[in-house]
Amino acid sequence: MTATNTSNESNCPAEGLLKMLSGKWKPQIFRLALNGSLRFNTLLRQMEGANKQSVATALRELEEQGILDRVVVKEKPLHVEYYLSKKGKSLIPVFRQLEALL
Repeated sequence: MTATNTSNESNCPAEGLLKMLSGKWKPQIFRLALNGSLRFNTLLRQMEGANKQSVATALRELEEQGILDRVVVKEKPLHVEYYLSKKGKSLIPVFRQLEALL
């Protein structure tokens, strides 16, 4: 592989998105976040077969990658909500194109 090919491949938005959303639960979490805020227990109910640890890990990784923003809502009951970040929203067109291929 030449340096030019490597450079072109690393600039591919779909490849970057696939790397960021790799894993069992991340694509599903991203897809659910398209509809608005996410709460942890709601995610557990919506994602059949998911367990607390795997969902928590996926949420943490998506937050670290800058795809989700974590917001502590200081209303009673105190809870945490996740939203697509600016970076996450910028990935929506690429995600939609990938979905269209399937």
